Amino acid sequence: MSAEETHMITRVLVANRGEIARRVFATCRRLGIGTVAVYTDPDAGALHVAEADARVRLDGTRGYLDSAQLIDAALAAGADAIHPGYGFLSENPDFAAAVQQAGLTWIGPPVAAVAAMGSKIEAKKIMSAAGVPVLDELDPAAVTAELLPVLVKASAGGGGRGMRVVRDLTELDAQVAAASREAQSAFGDPTVFCERYLEAGHHVEVQVMADAHGTVWSVGERECSIQRRHQKIIEEAPSPLVERHPGMRDKLFAAARLAATAIGYTGAGTVEFMASGTGDFYFLEMNTRLQVEHPVTELTTGLDLVELQLAVAEGTPLAPTPPPARGASIEARLYAEDPANNWQPQAGTVSHFAVPAAGTEFGLIERAGVRLDSGVTDGSAISVFYDPMIAKVVSYAPTRRQAAALLADALTRSQIHGVRTNRDLLVNVLRHPAFLDGATDTAFFDAHGLDLLARPVADERTAALSAIAAALADAAHNRATAAALASAPSGWRNIISGFQRKDFQQPGGELHEVRYRFTRTGVVIDGHDDIDLVSAAPGHVVLTVAGVDRPFGVCRHGSDVYVDSPGGSVHFTAVPRFPDPDDALAHGSLLAPMPGSVLRVGAAQGDTVRAGQPLVWLEAMKMEHTIAAPADGVLVELNVSTGQQVEVGAVLARVDSGEVSR
Repeated sequence: MSAEETHMITRVLVANRGEIARRVFATCRRLGIGTVAVYTDPDAGALHVAEADARVRLDGTRGYLDSAQLIDAALAAGADAIHPGYGFLSENPDFAAAVQQAGLTWIGPPVAAVAAMGSKIEAKKIMSAAGVPVLDELDPAAVTAELLPVLVKASAGGGGRGMRVVRDLTELDAQVAAASREAQSAFGDPTVFCERYLEAGHHVEVQVMADAHGTVWSVGERECSIQRRHQKIIEEAPSPLVERHPGMRDKLFAAARLAATAIGYTGAGTVEFMASGTGDFYFLEMNTRLQVEHPVTELTTGLDLVELQLAVAEGTPLAPTPPPARGASIEARLYAEDPANNWQPQAGTVSHFAVPAAGTEFGLIERAGVRLDSGVTDGSAISVFYDPMIAKVVSYAPTRRQAAALLADALTRSQIHGVRTNRDLLVNVLRHPAFLDGATDTAFFDAHGLDLLARPVADERTAALSAIAAALADAAHNRATAAALASAPSGWRNIISGFQRKDFQQPGGELHEVRYRFTRTGVVIDGHDDIDLVSAAPGHVVLTVAGVDRPFGVCRHGSDVYVDSPGGSVHFTAVPRFPDPDDALAHGSLLAPMPGSVLRVGAAQGDTVRAGQPLVWLEAMKMEHTIAAPADGVLVELNVSTGQQVEVGAVLARVDSGEVSR
């Protein structure tokens, strides 16, 4: 399409899933544009499928990576344009070319620009020639001890996959091999390279938007330095680092425009930089698509970036300059994962999900508030086949501290049942003094202690009160569903009775024994003379604690009990009065933390092993996960072999620590 040509897009197929598909659909509906969803079998019941005007099933769990199926789906459903979202084929030049060859509009940059930035190695060469500052590429074979630490990176793709930090030269070959395997699995390209690693760097990026008429905007910068496994989990605009260094923003914006111009870019893109604490910055890569964290730019500028993508794809010129930014916005990525257990991804069913503080989904915010971008609802499955992100929760406020407080409170009050998440870690980061001071470099977790940041928001007192609320809610449920004498108090006797007892266990093993007795005047909680009951229903309990009424929401899913309160959420397992001995696991059993495939095993049955020694490597969610020996001992059971598929909770192996001493 030439710069003079314009046309109207009438129906868009989003070649993606989950929240990004819903995000694009939201703008399309507002503009009167039809929508088409695609889905694989694990996503058949997903929200993005239900919301689309038309939907097309894809064969296989990797259907989102099948360009022929996607294009056929668009043509069959009458779409005249394809939006790639992010991930999957969004930065695949062959897919972009095939879309255009099929007579469809590609809602993205030119094929040549996608190809130029598709290899990080080649992208650095182009940017260096254009005058954009870059970190030198290092050949893994040429790395010496003097060059350490280095970062091993996949040449294709992103999202933290295929990346390893190496500080010991003896580990380089193994880490390069592991990164290459991960890159091949995630992106279909095993090529990796090394570059100097900035230990306490800042990840700063610039949102660009360009049209086919020569206008290139630097819309605003974002800081994304709070990362795990080199993947962003908290992003914000503006950047605290840039705010501290006068003149840095102008230099960043100029470099970003230079980068976009060098490759003839049009559409939405992001130029990523690694910056030092002194304000020096170096080109990392250019993402030729919409970013996961685009909402913080939307909320600080008032722009709908998807609407601009559609307009540019139609040939509409941009205004000469973008609107100025105002206020502060912070985004937290809510993942199904266990930060305290090496960020282990979780799979399973989301029994209940709600963010009561969210005033809008996918929309702009005029005043201080919270936005929710999610593809998850009650009953949604977090699949082993795809990314475990549940939602993006985004705040906007006049100041950064207000935005942080607003987001932390919104996350604390969120109801997330069924899978373990990183919610408590996000809240702890947002409330940490260093974060509030803007000291947000990529070493944040190392500097402030992951073990401390991953601790539950709910303290011991809140957990104890939550257990009492769970017990009283269960008693209310039993009375409400009783077949006889439903109006009689729980545990009623015509003589003075003893205490009733209910036990609840937290995931870390903490056991709460609740003993209570209903009387004519209320309820007596054994050992808690300062607690009175105001009201109890199966789903809601109000306790008076030292003269202050405190509400608790209680929700039970089988043996799992979730108690939500302003003091934090607590997950319990209801302990049965008479446990089944067959349910007990042998001591030293190693369980599969998620469904996956066994890549390899590190010992044979009968071997003596040491605490922390890797025993089984699993591949799940396109990443490697190591299962290690919990203690010194003998590997008395090994129940898996290379290539075997395992389900979550399967006993992979068992280490008998008593065998060593015998």
